Amino acid sequence: MSQIPENPLILVDGSSYLFRAYHSPPHLTNSKGEATGAIYGVINMLKSLLKQYSPSHMVVVFDAKGPTFRNEMYSEYKANRPPMPDDLRTQIEPIHEIIKAMGLPLVCISGVEADDVIGTFAKIASGQKRHVLISTGDKDMAQLVDDHVTLINTMTDTILDPQGVVDKFGVAPELIIDYLALMGDKVDNIPGVPGVGEKTALAMLQGLGSIDNLYANLDQIAGLGFRGSKTMAKKLEEHKAQLTLSYELATIKLDVEVEQDLNTFAITETNKDRLIELFAECEFKRWLADLLDGAAAPVINQADPTPSAPAIEANYETILTQAQFDVWLDKLKSAELVAFDTETTSLDYMQADLVGMSFAVEPGEAAYLPIAHDYMGAPEQLDKAMVFERMGEILADSSIKKVGQNLKYDKSVLARAGLELNGIAYDTMLESYVLNSVGTRHDMDSLALKYLGHKNISFEEIAGKGKSQLTFNQIELDKAGPYAAEDADITLRLHLHLWPLLEEHATLLSVFNDIELPLLSVLSDIERTGVQIDSDMLAHQSVEIAARLTEIEKSAFELAGEEFNLSSTKQLQAILFEKQGLPIIKKTPKGAPSTAEEVLQELAHDYPLPKLIIEHRGLAKLKSTYTDKLPKLVNEQTGRVHTSYHQAVTATGRLSSSDPNLQNIPIRNESGRRIRQAFVTQTDKVILAADYSQIELRIMAHLSQDTGLLNAFDQGKDVHSATASEVFSVELDDVTTDMRRKAKAVNFGLIYGMSAFGLARQLDIPRNEAQHYMDKYFERFPGVLEYMERTREAAADKGYVETLFGRRLHLPDINARNGARRKAAERAAINAPMQGTAADIIKKAMLDVSAWLQTQSRDDIQLLMQVHDELVFEISADKVAEFSNKICELMSDAVSLDVPLIVEADHGKNWEQAH
Repeated sequence: MSQIPENPLILVDGSSYLFRAYHSPPHLTNSKGEATGAIYGVINMLKSLLKQYSPSHMVVVFDAKGPTFRNEMYSEYKANRPPMPDDLRTQIEPIHEIIKAMGLPLVCISGVEADDVIGTFAKIASGQKRHVLISTGDKDMAQLVDDHVTLINTMTDTILDPQGVVDKFGVAPELIIDYLALMGDKVDNIPGVPGVGEKTALAMLQGLGSIDNLYANLDQIAGLGFRGSKTMAKKLEEHKAQLTLSYELATIKLDVEVEQDLNTFAITETNKDRLIELFAECEFKRWLADLLDGAAAPVINQADPTPSAPAIEANYETILTQAQFDVWLDKLKSAELVAFDTETTSLDYMQADLVGMSFAVEPGEAAYLPIAHDYMGAPEQLDKAMVFERMGEILADSSIKKVGQNLKYDKSVLARAGLELNGIAYDTMLESYVLNSVGTRHDMDSLALKYLGHKNISFEEIAGKGKSQLTFNQIELDKAGPYAAEDADITLRLHLHLWPLLEEHATLLSVFNDIELPLLSVLSDIERTGVQIDSDMLAHQSVEIAARLTEIEKSAFELAGEEFNLSSTKQLQAILFEKQGLPIIKKTPKGAPSTAEEVLQELAHDYPLPKLIIEHRGLAKLKSTYTDKLPKLVNEQTGRVHTSYHQAVTATGRLSSSDPNLQNIPIRNESGRRIRQAFVTQTDKVILAADYSQIELRIMAHLSQDTGLLNAFDQGKDVHSATASEVFSVELDDVTTDMRRKAKAVNFGLIYGMSAFGLARQLDIPRNEAQHYMDKYFERFPGVLEYMERTREAAADKGYVETLFGRRLHLPDINARNGARRKAAERAAINAPMQGTAADIIKKAMLDVSAWLQTQSRDDIQLLMQVHDELVFEISADKVAEFSNKICELMSDAVSLDVPLIVEADHGKNWEQAH
């Protein structure tokens, strides 16, 4: 493959990349639900070209609207193509605007296609012996390749020069039109010659040359020996007119009226302000950050944030004198609202030492108060004990309202330092999350870019990267001060922008004020309490799992007939699909056979090796995530493990956790359940687990108001057996275990919007049988079907669904033209109100339980964990009966539904025994 000459004229087939980008992941949308994936894909390709080749001249060419000369030549040309999807059409104008703002020449010419414009430019350049690089994914362009014209497909990173065309297609560039004409093209509706495919076309062209040579030597075609060669001469004679038309349709026009002076297409200076505006609208945060890097921060107009507006002037100071401190103490005491942030030595709230604090009371006015910078030559800082005393009063004062970004962390860090944080009135992370959980990430940098058009100073800018990264106490104050003060300032600005948006919606305001904000303090307390684990037991389990993994590997090698790395996707693909010839159920975006979990699950029904791989993956994950890792997470000071709960991660309102992830400990297999045995308690205590029973099904009954479901729960029936009784038309007492299992799959499948196909796969039954179960279910529980249809319609109309308490769950793909994405959004629309309501209920229960715990001794009872629909407590052994009843009562009364809310509680010396 020849090298691309320096500084080629780059001709970009924008239309080719437009469609390919639209159909390729990531399928992005902005917070308004507008599709942006094609925009991202096309612009990313252009950025790649610019970075790789640094051209001085480039033309980006798109198809113009309306018919072309080929439609006049042949009315059926491209007639089979469906109309452009609406969510692609809306991306065209932004793409054009961004390209122009990037300073790239853009051309659309009516009556011809982008190929023809590119072909004409390529001919002009080649005639001038000027090197041309055509960026396209269209095979038709291979006909343009010569000594001066090269193709590049940036999506597959392949380059085609004349020899490359021969290697790829089997013929030289000058025979590409003949090749295309003989085969025809179903996509473009070019007829070609019936029965001539790729192999036949190549056999004729490689044997006799061009189409003209074929007609000049019809008597020699039979001797070429390909399949059907004996009748091909007659077929060519019969379809000569059709082949001539196909040749004309496949030929790229080289004489379009275009600007002949190629120097006209020099790349011009980027319109940075316009690009900032466009990237902000699309919410391309990384690109926006690159543009804003080093630029002034835009002003925040509270009614309409305009990223391209001039910046608020920032006035930041670092407090090193008593006089400065006294001035700021007065400001903080008299301020209506104080934005507050801490700077520490670690992200781990149980390890972090306080290095300083920052605060802001007006936009653009903020200060950093350092107390523990200890690098060589660090200036003298105010006395730590004095600062703690004076600031401690303000921090603990509930009448002084505070706003922060993820104040749960700051509250925990301050508690470790012996300081109390009260008066938490707002939290910008939670404000953004409640406003739209999927609109953006909810970290400060993302929020600043999205809502303020401002790029924060990054930690890496002041601390460095990797192993040499400094902790905050080692950072010089001339860098640390502005960074820390900016955090407080931007927090205040974000609040002033987000709060009015929340105030427009009473239900969202209630979710924030009544659920999320008060939960912040409860979670901080749970996290700092931690849970005791038995490290020796986990070490023993690790050894056992390692032994089982070795056994699995040995069995897998025997089945495969060779040794291989069970964790290597590439080696697994080769063993399963090449060597063993297992059916390919699904492919990756790059076209390789998928070895994803659901694929292996399906293959495991019929083949033993995939079943072993699934077990190996599960055990390996258990070992690395829990049995090996949990002992390393034990805090040296407390002797306990302290997870981090995340309020602003899941779309539905569910809490997630990390280090360790308590939500993902498997409970359906013995190895997973044994992990819970290692969560233990002290000698005189027990673990009590209180769990909501079938809460999402109860919520389904409440939301759907289906009489059959309501009655089943009201009468205390086992809902799965009751469903089986209805679906299988048998008396309740005659329901078998298998019937109940299938009914349970139907019940939970419907909650998650499962189709008959999905149910069939889960139960391993024919699709028509699964469809029969679902039809029967809806016949017996019509209210559920009505609820599902009503919810889909409301979601499509509003773009979101709501929980019982008004939490909004936005669905950007609910009206997508792409069927798979729309169906996924519809399934989410059905499930989200139930899962989100369940999340809200257990959060309300945690608040009620926590309020009661304030009246009890921590020596008697502590809340340790929240996992899915379960609360886990550490309780004095002699208080179990009393406290168990109270906890169940509080959880049951957390909300009033039209069906009983049942809580089941049990206890034991470890978490597993408490089930």
